[in-house]
Amino acid sequence: MYQASIPVFIRNLSNLSAILKKAEAHAQAKKIEPDVFINARLAPDMFPLSRQIQIATDGVKGCAARLSGVEIPSYPDTEKTFPELQARIAKTIEFVKTFNVKQIDGSEERFVFSHLYGLCNPPA
Repeated sequence: MYQASIPVFIRNLSNLSAILKKAEAHAQAKKIEPDVFINARLAPDMFPLSRQIQIATDGVKGCAARLSGVEIPSYPDTEKTFPELQARIAKTIEFVKTFNVKQIDGSEERFVFSHLYGLCNPPA
């Protein structure tokens, strides 16, 4: 479970960080206000980019915490700039890096509570 989760989370968040750096550099090069990208939506009914990043980091920290049985840290959803979004990603990566194999492996046998789905039983 550790290998299927923690390294994947770190790689995905690192990739997200790299994409944000490219977006910020593009905005600077083309003299586009950063808010244009940060508040952008791919479709009218989607959340803006900033909220998408908040959701992605919430999912990662929530999953890692649930798999290990620790309290999920709470982050306020206040990021409005590229540096603030980068800091949130970095903080989440640092949190995920605190877990070790012993904390995660075997979690497929644990009962996990999700505020979205209630008590989730492991597969039979």
